[in-house]
Amino acid sequence: MFSQPTTPGGPTLAEVGEFGLIDMITAGLPERSDVLIGPGDDGAVLTIDGPVVCSVDLLIEGVHFKTQWSPAESVGRKAIAVNVADIEAMGGTATGAVVGFAAPPDTPQAWVLDFARGLRAECDTTGVALLGGDITRSDEIAISVTVFGTLEGRAAVTRSGARPGDVVALCGRSGWAAAGWAVLGRGFRSPRAAVTAYQVPEVPYGQGKVAALAGATSMIDISDGLLADLGHIAERSGVSIDVHRDAFEVPDPLHAVAAATGSDPYILILTGGEDHGLAATFADGDVPQGWTVIGTVDEPADGPAVTVDGAAWDDSTGWDHYH
Repeated sequence: MFSQPTTPGGPTLAEVGEFGLIDMITAGLPERSDVLIGPGDDGAVLTIDGPVVCSVDLLIEGVHFKTQWSPAESVGRKAIAVNVADIEAMGGTATGAVVGFAAPPDTPQAWVLDFARGLRAECDTTGVALLGGDITRSDEIAISVTVFGTLEGRAAVTRSGARPGDVVALCGRSGWAAAGWAVLGRGFRSPRAAVTAYQVPEVPYGQGKVAALAGATSMIDISDGLLADLGHIAERSGVSIDVHRDAFEVPDPLHAVAAATGSDPYILILTGGEDHGLAATFADGDVPQGWTVIGTVDEPADGPAVTVDGAAWDDSTGWDHYH
C-alpha cells in the first residue's frame, strides 16, 4: 500500500479515475514521423525498418523500488532506463515504449503525475516515443514497460557469440547502485552520488550500437551483477571468462560505502546489480573508445565458468529473485 505521498492532500486515483489519469499522462506527447497512431486507440502503429528488437521489464513496489527511497519521478525514469538498456545490449536503438501501470485507489494523483514526468523525461533523453499502455488497480504499485527498437539492418548481438581469445570489456558503471542500496538500507542518504545511482541508473545510451559496429561478439546488460551476468555469456557461448580485479578503479563513493559497512568495495563492483552498464566481448584490438577491458575469454573449463584473477569467486555472484 502506498504510504508516502510526495505532495500532501490533493486528489487520489479513485477520485481522478482511469481515463482522467490517462488523459493527463498522454497530454501533449510530441508527434513523430515513425509513429503513425499513438495513444488513444486499442493499439499503437509505428514504422520500423527491418527486424524489431523487443524487451519487457517489471518493477514492483517493495522489490525494485521503495517509495520512501525513490521519488516518483526517479521511478519513472528508471522504468524506461532498465528497458532501453536491454535494447542497447542487443546492439539496437530503442524507438518506442508502452507502459502498464497498476496502483491502489488511494495513491495520490501527484505521485502518478511525477512518475509520468519521469517516464517522459527519460523517453526524451533516449529518443524513445511513449506509445501508450494500460492502467488498472492493484494492492501495490506495479509497472510493466515494453520497449521496441530497431537494429538498422545489423544482426543482433546476443549472449552466445563469445569466442576463446576474445577480451571482455565494460561500458558504464558497476557497483554504484548496490552502494546506494546499502546506504539507503541503513537509513542514510549519503554519499549522494551512490543514492542517485540506485534511484536512476546511468545507462551508457548509444554504446550498444557502438559496440555492435565495432564487432562485439556478445553483449549483456549488467542488471543482476557483473559476475552473474558474465556467467550468462559464458554459459550461452560455451566458454570460460576470467575477470581481472586490477582493471577496476574504485571510486571514492564506493570506498566510503565499503568502509561504512565493513565490506570490500570489489564485492559491490563485481556482484552489485542495477547499474545497467554494458559488458561485451570483442576480438582483441576491436574494443571501441569508452570501453574498458576487464577480462579475457578462454576455452570452457572444468571449474567455474567465471573466475576472478584465475580463481573461483567464493561469494554470491549477484542477484536472483528466487534465491
